[in-house]
Amino acid sequence: MKKLESKALRYVGTLARTLNSKSDLKFKQIGLQKGQYIFLTRICENPKTNLANLTEMVKVDKATTTKAVQKLINLGYISKQQNKKDKREFELIATEKGLEIYKIIINEERKHLEFSFDGFSEEEVKMATYLIEKMSKNIEKYWLDKDLTLYGEIHE
Repeated sequence: MKKLESKALRYVGTLARTLNSKSDLKFKQIGLQKGQYIFLTRICENPKTNLANLTEMVKVDKATTTKAVQKLINLGYISKQQNKKDKREFELIATEKGLEIYKIIINEERKHLEFSFDGFSEEEVKMATYLIEKMSKNIEKYWLDKDLTLYGEIHE
């Protein structure tokens, strides 16, 4: 069996899973369930966004976005308002309560950055950020590609 040439994605995956798991455990204290903090963050940072844009930002399916948004509405963290120009569309807006929770989330994210970049020089932080951003832009094409063909053969 051929091994991977690079473990970069394994490390990125470890970072993502660790931070998401820790965040989920911490944010339970403020009523947020698995991954909902990600949706709230994007709504706070992109006021009046809609479900389609939010789905694209978070890189999940529409059903997941719809469920998360409904739960955030039920918690009183966001509201859904009809778009004045297009009555078929709804805008998602953080409430005062949601903005307070957002501050907590951002403070946690700052702490995550502190832990993640411990021992890094300022230049290394910039370079790592640049490289991860570049990887994210590259993978965007893969996300948008509707081809679900497996790379490799399945033997029975």
